Amino acid sequence: MGNERVALLQGTLDLLILKALALEPRHGLGIARRIEQMTRGAFEVGPGSLFPALHRLEEKGWCKGEWGPSESNRRARFYRLTAAGHRQLAEETRSWERVAAAIAAALASS
Repeated sequence: MGNERVALLQGTLDLLILKALALEPRHGLGIARRIEQMTRGAFEVGPGSLFPALHRLEEKGWCKGEWGPSESNRRARFYRLTAAGHRQLAEETRSWERVAAAIAAALASS
């Protein structure tokens, strides 16, 4: 994919955020950077999309935000996955894998 940016499919942002938080808590900019890293630059998530999604995930109980100091000693909100968030990540990963396999099969058919 190189440096080409592609549009996020509906519903994939939540999955990417959950995956970005799977290993360690991160603040908003850290989540955006991790998503860009994980997708090899294909997805760049701006604050206008990221923060509403984080609030939605927090309301669903899939992540929890807490205030703390960032790398530059600024106050930042760090998000971490909850147990429910880890379960949701596993469920959404299985679902996405089924969808991706079905799309791949459709594209490979003649």
